[in-house]
Amino acid sequence: MSFIKFLFSLKFVKHIIYIICLTIILIIISVISLSYITKHGESVEVPNLIGKTLDQVDIDLKSLDLSFVILDSARYNSSFKPLSVIDHQPISGAKVKVNRKIYLTINPSGYNEITIPKIIRTTIRQATQRLESSGFVIGEIEYVDDIGKDEIIEISHKGELINEGDKLLKNSVIDLTLGNGKL
Repeated sequence: MSFIKFLFSLKFVKHIIYIICLTIILIIISVISLSYITKHGESVEVPNLIGKTLDQVDIDLKSLDLSFVILDSARYNSSFKPLSVIDHQPISGAKVKVNRKIYLTINPSGYNEITIPKIIRTTIRQATQRLESSGFVIGEIEYVDDIGKDEIIEISHKGELINEGDKLLKNSVIDLTLGNGKL
């Protein structure tokens, strides 16, 4: 019976009111300080970084108190300068908070050199398949008098004869000289 009396006593009710008031005050302080700490409502707009070099990106982002991380380098794209930005996240125009990291996809500095496969005296079909799967591009096809019809006689790059086993940059254009089946 004394416990039930205590629950309805003035002392207990005062303590409950104190606890409720203290809880409300702590919630208000937390909400206000949280919006201050997280800089709620304060943001900067991400600039368009596509096509810019890493030096230009560094200058642009530092002026906005942003930083960047190179996330990936894509396949080489000849429409962009080497080591320039191809894509970034978040996209340009997005609102982000100060000190946010911008993730960049950059254009590699160039292609790797690839060894030219054995294609001399193979058919055009086999040679095309081997060259394209290696990463080369088939250029002009010229026919000359030779007994092997549609067989590769010579290969050249930019007008110069090249040999099997030589190395060229990936996506180099290789011109083919084929036999026409006449002697």
